[in-house]
Amino acid sequence: MPLSKKILLLLLLSFSTISIGAQLSLSGSFVQGGLVTGKSPPGTRVMVDGEPVRVSEEGYFLVGFDRDHAATSLVKAVFADGSVESRTLQVKKRDYDIQRIDGLPKRKVTPEKIDYARIRKEAEAIKLARRRDDQRTDFLSGWIWPVEGPISGVYGSQRVLNGEPRRPHYGVDIAVPVGTPVKAPADGTVTLAHPDMFYSGATLVLDHGHKLSSSFLHLNRTLVKVGDRIRKGDIIAEVGATGRVTGAHLDWRMNLRDVRIDPQLLAGDMPKQQSDRN
Repeated sequence: MPLSKKILLLLLLSFSTISIGAQLSLSGSFVQGGLVTGKSPPGTRVMVDGEPVRVSEEGYFLVGFDRDHAATSLVKAVFADGSVESRTLQVKKRDYDIQRIDGLPKRKVTPEKIDYARIRKEAEAIKLARRRDDQRTDFLSGWIWPVEGPISGVYGSQRVLNGEPRRPHYGVDIAVPVGTPVKAPADGTVTLAHPDMFYSGATLVLDHGHKLSSSFLHLNRTLVKVGDRIRKGDIIAEVGATGRVTGAHLDWRMNLRDVRIDPQLLAGDMPKQQSDRN
């Protein structure tokens, strides 16, 4: 089955709404890499797999499943009157491709000793940018593709770089020319705008509230600055070919707290073009 059709089928099968009792509901993709939005009465406290999560004043909260999430996840809600509801969510397992990429600069695959201090510093900067945790519910604005074009890399695929096995890919790659405008996929606040990182080149992080963030890698340049409030559809950057790449493309990644989310499950099928891996 072509990749684009498999992704569309996954979206149709995984997206659902679950009502837990009369007070709590969950909607989204109940699948590895999926994001689920919960709604509860104001004043509810929510725990996911034993960890407390932020609940907005209106009662919204987020649940995320990472690439290799277990088959179940436990959501527990404690309401303002002291009553409690719990639900075990079923998380669908996914099969992941293996993607081989050759022709990368050797130093970008196996850094030299002189590079490690820079890599650690940049990793800390990204962690700091993703650490913001506030009441904003920008994720409720809905989602669009930041660029439209052939999908050249998908979430979860095992990467083999220059013949060497490496970590899985945690974003979706869209192959479009250098200079293509990048749109904000949802409302948010800029928490990082870096001109040149070792692996990811020019990099931008956009926070959507509740520790949900989008990262945009390998940019030509960023067009916004830290602290800027962004609306869905605003132009925030240009596609580039910087960092560890073999050609121009946008790598769009998402994190909820420490969980890596599949952006494609939120944005849906590509509007104009299908993956060049069909």
